[in-house]
Amino acid sequence: MDLRNGCIDNFYIYGVIEPLTGENFVLDFTHLDTMCFEIFLEKFSALYPEEIHIIQVDNGAFHFSNYLQVPENIILLFQPPHTPEVNPIERLWKEIKKTLKWECFQTLDELRKAVWEQFDKLTASQVKSIGGWNFILQALFVSGFS
Repeated sequence: MDLRNGCIDNFYIYGVIEPLTGENFVLDFTHLDTMCFEIFLEKFSALYPEEIHIIQVDNGAFHFSNYLQVPENIILLFQPPHTPEVNPIERLWKEIKKTLKWECFQTLDELRKAVWEQFDKLTASQVKSIGGWNFILQALFVSGFS
């Protein structure tokens, strides 16, 4: 459900990064809700079906809805409230926003195109340097998930 083509009314990005390698998976949707989050998880799960994935999420209501069906190979790890700095994907969003903050877009489609251009420019090495901060990597090593 990557909506890179066509006119849109809303634009929400869902994504995860692997802080050890910089590998990432990002899709955009028209809504920020349980149904779209579930589709995102299903697509991510299908891409890596043989692996168990721990995805760190904030405390958005759609992350823990009673209606959310989480694929069997995904574990949601809820971060403490009001701590986006501990989530590797939030660091990536911050970096993308830095490159676009002084731009003026006439339409949402223009903004969306510019955001995807920024994502497409990033290498795995760059994503790793953005999201793989020492305290995050140390937590992975201590947990045994490295």
